Formats: sequence, C-alpha cells, structure tokens
Amino acid sequence: MKKGICIILIILLFTVSFYFLYKIFTIKPTSYNIDNIPDYNGKSHIDINGGKPFFNEEDYLVDIFEEYSDLDIYGRAIKAYAKIGKELMPTEKRKSITGVKPTGWHTVKYDNINGKYLYNRCHLIGFQLTGENANEKNLITCTRDMNSVTMLYYENLVAKYIKDTDDEVLYRVTPIYTGNDLVAKGVLMEASSVSDRCGKICFNVFVYNVQDGIIIDYLTGESSLAY
Repeated sequence: MKKGICIILIILLFTVSFYFLYKIFTIKPTSYNIDNIPDYNGKSHIDINGGKPFFNEEDYLVDIFEEYSDLDIYGRAIKAYAKIGKELMPTEKRKSITGVKPTGWHTVKYDNINGKYLYNRCHLIGFQLTGENANEKNLITCTRDMNSVTMLYYENLVAKYIKDTDDEVLYRVTPIYTGNDLVAKGVLMEASSVSDRCGKICFNVFVYNVQDGIIIDYLTGESSLAY
C-alpha cells in the first residue's frame, strides 16, 4: 500500500515538474511594440521591441548633434533626439527652469509623495547629457517617480558610460500622448552606444508617467488621491 502511494507521488511530482519545465522553455515573454503598450500594472517601465532601439545604420554615421521637435498644435513637446558625446555635456551648473509650464502643468502636493510635489518639469534629454535648461521643446509634465527614479536611472547609465569611455551614444526620448491629452502617458526612451552598435548601452523602454496612490487625468493634468 505504502509502495503504491510512493509511486503515485513520484508520478505526480514528475508530471508537475515536466509541466513547469515545458512552460519555461516554450512560452516566450510578451514582446511589446509602441502600438500595443499595455496599461500600467505596477511596473514602472516595460521593454519595447525586445529592448532594441529603432535606430538604423545611417543614424550611427552622423556627427554629434542634438535636435528638439517643434511643439505641436496643443503646445506639447514631441521628441528630443541626440548623438551625445562629451562635447555636448554641460560644463556649468543647471539654471532655473521654473519659467516653463509644460502642457498639463499643475502645482499640487500630496503627503504620500516623497518631496510632496506630484509633478516635475521633466527633461526629455536630461540636463546632465546635453546641458539644456529652460527649453520648452525638451520639457514635459511628469510625475516625481517617473522623472527622479526611472528616467534618471537610464540617464545615469548613459552619462557614466560616456564619461568612462569617451564613446558616443544615440539617445532619443519620445513622449506618448493619447489623442489631445495634455499630459503624456509616458515616454519612449531609446539609447545605443555607437562604437559597438548597441553593445554596452542598449535599451528601448516605455516609462509610465504614473505616481502610485494618485489618479491622474491625462487630458487636463488634474489629479486626486486614489484612496
């Protein structure tokens, strides 16, 4: 009797183990593209296009540059793109940007946010990379978490790499809006180290413009506590 039970348990264990191994090796992770970004589900960002940026070979061959698209008909910043080297990085301290009010801007505080303020004036290409100050074409309304946590993490990776290697990095940040919303749902951040063509630096991520515990009306920028 006991021997029979042991055999059954072994069979069950083998079956369960085989099932999970099958799942691990046959189910591929979801691949997101810019046209199928899922709703925020607690993760600050997701990989787009398998983490590979949308640059082509011609992008790698141009000289160092920075360009900022004109504001659209709603006054929204649209895209910032650069091939960044040490030549573009700032040599002076950052100046005030409080004179710029990006679309959807509201000065609002919540006690459950570190630093209280919900919104930051968010550089598409961070100051430490190209030294842009109050450039309205490079600023959007974004949450503190998006700006000072997730985006800053990737900006720091790029800045450190350039300083350590003297290499250049292709870098593009594109806000993603829904319809005529004044506040972006998030930004697409793409970067690639130039000398090794997406070797040491290589990412393509969508960063959600969210703040846990806060409900944001992206059409207007108005907000409220979630609970």
